[in-house]
Amino acid sequence: MNKTLFMHIVDRLSNEFHFFRQKKNALGRASLSPLQKCTEVIRVMAYGSAADTVDEYLRLGETTTRSCLENFVEGIIYFFGYEYLRRPAPVDLQRLLDIGEQRGFPGMIGSIDCMHWEWKNYPTAWKWQYSRGSGKPTIVLETVASYDLWIWHAFFGPPGTLNDINVLDRSPVFDDIINGQAPQVTYSVNGREYHLAYYLTDDIYPKWATFIQSIPIPQGPKAVLFAQRQEAVRKDVERAFGVLQARFAIVKNPSLFLG
Repeated sequence: MNKTLFMHIVDRLSNEFHFFRQKKNALGRASLSPLQKCTEVIRVMAYGSAADTVDEYLRLGETTTRSCLENFVEGIIYFFGYEYLRRPAPVDLQRLLDIGEQRGFPGMIGSIDCMHWEWKNYPTAWKWQYSRGSGKPTIVLETVASYDLWIWHAFFGPPGTLNDINVLDRSPVFDDIINGQAPQVTYSVNGREYHLAYYLTDDIYPKWATFIQSIPIPQGPKAVLFAQRQEAVRKDVERAFGVLQARFAIVKNPSLFLG
């Protein structure tokens, strides 16, 4: 994270979020500064280390670090969520459709996939709720991402022995379609008109009209070309996961923080 962005976040949180304001205790001593609290949060997120790794250096205990992270996340969602954690507006949707058509997939508005985040310091009583047979609990993140790494749908953390399919069963990704509030989309393929946008997926997902999968064993040049294009464009969501893990080691390595 560049310094300008970081200081903007610190300034916004310290001015408008009560937890990050510097206070004084009963002896008149100043408490932790907003800069100390936000620095500790960024350290935990960027390096994925335990909450008490540098407690003597920054003078933050483990419990305080947890509180800082929880309040930091709440503050970011409250102040910046309307801009960066929203569903596509009509202008955004049209841009996604235009880019999808240029890449050979008219009506495509993103790629959907799941990522499993290993949970190391899990509560023992919860272990088998989050295990998939390997003995290592994982927390699942379902994401829809577009070509520009914009993650505009995220469904995270449901309990159970989950894979991509039963996460999809609980996910709100199709709530707009079910409620009849899906955006109006019109495009033509092979002379036939369609009115439902779709996502690119891998083979584990069901064969629904809203999912376009690759061809496992393509026969003929047309099928081979389609499989190559579909698999190349579907990498958008995997690239988004890669960038997310590269920037924030907290979601790359086994989680030491939650427990």
